Amino acid sequence: MSYIEILILRRLQGGPAHGYELRKRVEETTGVVLHNNSLYPALKRFEEAGAVTKAAEPQPGRPPRLVYTLTATGRDLLHDMLADFPADQAADDSEFMARLGQFSLLSLTERAVVLATRHAAVTRRLAHYRAMHDLATQHGERWGAVATAELIRQDERELAWLGELAELDR
Repeated sequence: MSYIEILILRRLQGGPAHGYELRKRVEETTGVVLHNNSLYPALKRFEEAGAVTKAAEPQPGRPPRLVYTLTATGRDLLHDMLADFPADQAADDSEFMARLGQFSLLSLTERAVVLATRHAAVTRRLAHYRAMHDLATQHGERWGAVATAELIRQDERELAWLGELAELDR
């Protein structure tokens, strides 16, 4: 599952919606632009899993539009997707931010696990950037050293921020 699917289910938690309305809800609240080729296959998978129901809503002079509603199974699935943060996704900024934005749906322990998983991923990435910076410096690659120095600065700042986030729950 990906952060796109988290965003879809989270926006359906606000009430039933047809596809276009759901796309707009996601875009307005996150800035993420959903395309039909990602939205409708996800909705189909959710429907097959019992996470959403689909009903045809009549429209005068037009074909009926399909309205999707989140089920109890869908709410459980959303929770599980938020709480499950595989290490291979933890370095992805979008995956982390999708979960962070929904922390109110997770328990204190679940939030701590997500933060620890992200911390470990950023720490690994930072070590890689430091090695890259050393190589760039050793080989006189000025711009490579400048670029990696900025990446190092960003990850060091994020590690400090993750510590601040963890403190919010204490």
